[in-house]
Amino acid sequence: MSDETTLPYTAITYGVEGRIATVSLNRPEARNGYTLAMAHELEHAFLAADADPDVQVVVFTCAGKDFSVGADLSGGGFDMSMTNAAADWQEPAGRCSKTIFGMNKPVIAALRGVSVGGGMTITLSCDFRLASTDSRFSFPFSRRGIFPEGASVWYLPRLVGVSKAADWMLTGRLFGADEALDAGLVTSVHEPDAVLDAAYALARDIIANTSEVSTAVIKGMLNHLSGLDSPIPVHALDSRLIAGLPSHADTVEGVKSFLEKRAPQFPLTVPDDLPQWLPWLEQKGTP
Repeated sequence: MSDETTLPYTAITYGVEGRIATVSLNRPEARNGYTLAMAHELEHAFLAADADPDVQVVVFTCAGKDFSVGADLSGGGFDMSMTNAAADWQEPAGRCSKTIFGMNKPVIAALRGVSVGGGMTITLSCDFRLASTDSRFSFPFSRRGIFPEGASVWYLPRLVGVSKAADWMLTGRLFGADEALDAGLVTSVHEPDAVLDAAYALARDIIANTSEVSTAVIKGMLNHLSGLDSPIPVHALDSRLIAGLPSHADTVEGVKSFLEKRAPQFPLTVPDDLPQWLPWLEQKGTP
């Protein structure tokens, strides 16, 4: 993308163009090995994108031929230098996946080459994962004598089921794009040089055809309500949302554009026009 607005990151790059924020891992010489600096910068970049009114969709990608080989072990082990910095310390992969989970805006991961360990768990909370034909995945924790991170034991079974999650996590084996697609881990598979273009095409489709507010609310509903033990609280929230439609500006525009057979021009924005009574917003305060 051209004419991107950049911020002074060292382990990633960040830019905004055409209402799309691009967050890219940028340590190709280390095959984008995951570091504490990368965790810090990813958290900062995703929060910046979510708060930026000029951003509607985020594309999460990489420099080089591999998305990420996971934790950078070049120092001979794991860098836990920040472990005791605070009582609420969050392990590095979780800083990224937790931030994406809490975002109002959709995030599309464009994966190619190797995405293993933390290099894959950081993407499990993304709303879409597009893979390339050369993609290879692994959750190799049992083969390294370590433990899953990024809340991957919560995300992965929700995406592919407990049986397949157990297969991949307990064995730590390497698997390819076709298996990932069949299991539902990835949304689609593309040629290596086409996967990023496919992610941008998906982002542009969302921008051109969907309401920012509707998309944000639906994302929150999927993340926070789909796992409830009962549908009754969901019925209650549905009813409150639907009751407000007659005075909802995006609804008025959505119906009008449909009847007039034209592209919609939704007036409401995120986060300013989100219903602040939504339970997940009340829990974390102003988004």
